[in-house]
Amino acid sequence: MKKESKIIIGITAASHLAVHAQMMVFPTLMLLFHHEFRLGMDVLGMMASAGAFMFGLGAIPAGILEGKLGGRALLLIYQIGSAFGGLILVLADNPIQMTLGLGLLGLASSIYHPAGLTILSRRLTNLSKGLAVHGIAGSSGLALGPFIAGITAEFGSWRASYLVWIGLQLLLAFVTFTMIQRREHVVKNNVSQKIEITDKPAIILYYIMAITLGFSFGGFTTFMPTLFGMQTEGIFSFFPETLKAGFFTTLVFLSGIIGQTVGGYFGDKYKRSTLLFFIIILNMPFMAVMGYTSGWALFIASIFLGIVYFLNQPVSNALLADLTPSSHRGLGYGISFFLSFGIGGIAPAVGGWIADHYSVAMVFPVMASSLIPGVIAGWLLIQRRNQTA
Repeated sequence: MKKESKIIIGITAASHLAVHAQMMVFPTLMLLFHHEFRLGMDVLGMMASAGAFMFGLGAIPAGILEGKLGGRALLLIYQIGSAFGGLILVLADNPIQMTLGLGLLGLASSIYHPAGLTILSRRLTNLSKGLAVHGIAGSSGLALGPFIAGITAEFGSWRASYLVWIGLQLLLAFVTFTMIQRREHVVKNNVSQKIEITDKPAIILYYIMAITLGFSFGGFTTFMPTLFGMQTEGIFSFFPETLKAGFFTTLVFLSGIIGQTVGGYFGDKYKRSTLLFFIIILNMPFMAVMGYTSGWALFIASIFLGIVYFLNQPVSNALLADLTPSSHRGLGYGISFFLSFGIGGIAPAVGGWIADHYSVAMVFPVMASSLIPGVIAGWLLIQRRNQTA
């Protein structure tokens, strides 16, 4: 592997780790905020949705800007913007200020995926395997975010949970500025690219699958730490509530690394549309079971969900690369992440309403049922024979 490729993979992997870690701090500490600010789950869900929705909303303009500014510039904007959003949260004294900070953090974070994924898709030959490495870093961030948030909140302050990631983002900005050379952005317009984007129904079906995966992800990741804090009384009972919420969530996301690795392997060997269809189906029972179990049964079901859910990321990202030409890929990823994280960003608010009116546990079977349209779209996508996967 060339030195430039190693640098690109290293910086994008670290950036992917940071983006997911910093977005998991608030969900991990929702029980703490519930007690400290005396807020209901519906209000906390709305606050989480502010960050999650902005996380998706900025993806489309970021995808467009990638074609004009290039990935290096967008990475720098993401890193510096994330540090600034985190600083607002550190200085926040009330829920309104926290919501503003969450929104800005989400908006800055939304820049990363279109930029990072487009850079990788243009410069790597073994795309699924490269995306698997990238995905493993994201899963590591999802795992480290709750763990560090739980420890810093329990033994220090919840504000320190954000300070950790502010420091990393500033370091990454320095490394990106000094180590990644500016590169002319070349857009090729040829016949094959025009043919690739004529199968609009296939792209629409893919986006429906992305929406359902994003919506369920937004719901179960937001309320999973709270569920662990409430429903794992018999496991490690000596752990404080906040630390337990972060610890078990970390273990679930670490199991996602297995899914990323397996998904990257099979994504280079088998038809990606078929793989994604079955991955969505496999998510449903494990997600639903989490709402009806507690203790060790809940923990085991969540570990399997972590493995199965993260099978999709290298497969779905490579499938989108199959369906879009290089010249439009940044926009393609931008639309994908807007739909999955933007529309999916509504899920915390929906989940908060369900938790407030019914129970936190009920959020999970509802999120499982939200995958049904994705299963239907996946079956229809398999019928399309003119995709390149």
